[in-house]
Amino acid sequence: MFNGKQSGTGTGSIPRILISADRSSSGKTTISIGLMAALVSRGYRVQPFKVALDYIDSSYHTEITGRFCRNLDGYLMNKNEILDIYTHACEAEGHTDIVIIEGVRGLYEGFESLSDLGSTAQIAKILNCPVILVINAQSITRSSAALVNGYKNFDPDVKIAGVILNNIGSRRHAEKAKEAIEYYTGVSVIGIIPRDPEMQISMRHLGLMPALEGRRRLGDGVFEARLMGIEEIINKGIDIDCILKIASSAKPLKIPENTIFSPTFNERECKPKIGIAMDEAFNFYYRDNIDLLKLAGAEIVYFSPIKDPVLPKVDGLYIGGGYPELFAAELEDNESMRQDIKIASSEGMPIYAECGGLMYLSKKISTGIPGIGTYHDTSIPESTYSMVGALPGHTIMGQTRVVSYNIGTLERDCIIGKKGDSFKGHEFHHSEIVEIPENAEFAITLSRGTGIKNDRDGLIYKNTLGSYAHLHGVSYRELVGSIVDAARKFKECKVFS
Repeated sequence: MFNGKQSGTGTGSIPRILISADRSSSGKTTISIGLMAALVSRGYRVQPFKVALDYIDSSYHTEITGRFCRNLDGYLMNKNEILDIYTHACEAEGHTDIVIIEGVRGLYEGFESLSDLGSTAQIAKILNCPVILVINAQSITRSSAALVNGYKNFDPDVKIAGVILNNIGSRRHAEKAKEAIEYYTGVSVIGIIPRDPEMQISMRHLGLMPALEGRRRLGDGVFEARLMGIEEIINKGIDIDCILKIASSAKPLKIPENTIFSPTFNERECKPKIGIAMDEAFNFYYRDNIDLLKLAGAEIVYFSPIKDPVLPKVDGLYIGGGYPELFAAELEDNESMRQDIKIASSEGMPIYAECGGLMYLSKKISTGIPGIGTYHDTSIPESTYSMVGALPGHTIMGQTRVVSYNIGTLERDCIIGKKGDSFKGHEFHHSEIVEIPENAEFAITLSRGTGIKNDRDGLIYKNTLGSYAHLHGVSYRELVGSIVDAARKFKECKVFS
């Protein structure tokens, strides 16, 4: 067991645990962030990870630990790539005392029914990571032992080292469930979390409200109080010393020597400035993509399409996903920013936009349309808002819900690669793009996924590309280098024109 901040520990020997669950909505996200907060308050330097491609849970991990959360996906990434991301994250922001990984859905849910590809269990095995299983124990006691036994015996290579019981109604409820689990399974119950509204985080139609938006909507005081309340419940309900002991039992990892996270540019080359949209409307980015942009020679300049009146002086733009529909009125009101981006696009500046960025670059966004559908947990007024108009089409927010991995091939050379390049990515959206002209150009053909229209994605105009696909620079290596090369060429053209 370790019980203080570590020094001199190799990356492969860092204590680590993975928080998983029997199914979605068992409470693993709230428990994970509460545990991270409790450890940070004790002085530990916590490196967070999230299994799969979620942005929103990750935003809370980053907010609480002060270190960027990284995504690990066994469908998109091979074992060495996962180990490379793990190593980079643990070393990029100084020494790491403990790693906390939050799983996705149920422990064994993945891409296929007969393998662990893309599952939390796959990541646990790759990282030799003991698993803490969160059980939603509402209305069950002895049956919880059968659940734990099933998960424990399903794959002997997955080490379930402890159980946290969530949604416990009374002391008697907790005693019966704990006694049954420990007697029948031999796995210790290390946490009892009561049913408590304080454990709920504001919801949004794609999941939790992102931390950046939550802080703005709730106010700093209320937001901090909510997180502190969760931390207090975790401190009372979970044996933190036992968590540390389990984390220290993780077997050492063999770290690959070759790393993706190395400089890939010549010092004599010019360093283009790439503007990244970052505010309440646009904050869905994989941190690894930003790190890889820097390693490819880019200088990063953040800007807000909501607040900043003008576009900063940059040589390329990256507009990520988010919730432009919820801030559509503010985005529309910032006409000077919309015009700057449209002019930059018309001048051939490289602009890459994912999902929410695609929506922002379209001509307009319509929300709350009667008969089309509504969002759960979200009230959006009926209205239509003008957007940038750098790309054709009208974004409709409605009943459409797409959540899927996608596989695409580039039909032409463009800002994200060369003709024939292929990628695996992810899409998750409640919008569709309509009123697309017949002569509109697309850069991507999908063999899996939905895209924008007729299995095509990557709506393109000059050097601007917008797609529903979210791409990770470790999985699709051509992404980052292509963006930086395009920005560098644009910068050089400006210098010599």
